[in-house]
Amino acid sequence: MMALNTFNILRGSGSMLFSVSLHSPLSQFLPITTTTLKYQSPNVLLLLSHTQKPFRQFCITTSHFSDEIDMVKIKEAANTLDMRVGRIVNVWRHPEADSLYVEEVDVGEQEPRTICSGLVKYIPLQHLQNKNVVVLANLKPRNMRGVKSNGMLMAASDDSHENVELLVPPEGSVPGEKIWFGSVDEKENLPDAASPNQIQKKKIWELVQPHLRTDDSCIAALGTATMVTISGAVSSKTLKNARIS
Repeated sequence: MMALNTFNILRGSGSMLFSVSLHSPLSQFLPITTTTLKYQSPNVLLLLSHTQKPFRQFCITTSHFSDEIDMVKIKEAANTLDMRVGRIVNVWRHPEADSLYVEEVDVGEQEPRTICSGLVKYIPLQHLQNKNVVVLANLKPRNMRGVKSNGMLMAASDDSHENVELLVPPEGSVPGEKIWFGSVDEKENLPDAASPNQIQKKKIWELVQPHLRTDDSCIAALGTATMVTISGAVSSKTLKNARIS
């Protein structure tokens, strides 16, 4: 009954952390066999025994629902990122930074954008010329060793970060084509792109990036939402279950 009362007091907190401890004062009410169930919010502790299955199941269901709601919000935020198909029209080594390339990238604007990327260690220069890429276009421009970089090339990397591949737009994509997370049918209902100031102030990239990975088929995704253009899915050439940044 004590655990039940605790549940009634705390259940309004949404996603919760459940923990059963044999050292707790409540351990006398619990069976010897215990289980720890861990969820998002560490500010709530709830002790449940195996005999309280209905309440435990309710809490698990509630927490999973809360996780799904969070991912919906993260997807909405992710779709305010201005991601576009780009084509590298020129590339050279940065004269002041050994690890950087400087690329001129056609993203469907009047002039190509200048973008710096730390890919020297991973991709030969000749493999970048005329390559179609994914560009994150609404970041604040950054001065990188004397060169103003206006955007970011998105890439997949394995956990060791020894292997890095640029994300590849689907066949038939053209520079400037919009990229988003979800299905092709969702294109007409996408939110407006955030301004660079909003991206920085709301830390949208920091919110979204930890959830970006390739799947078992090298398809880029945000959780279960595929990264797509009107032509199909964005992918990595060979990296499976890889981080995207």
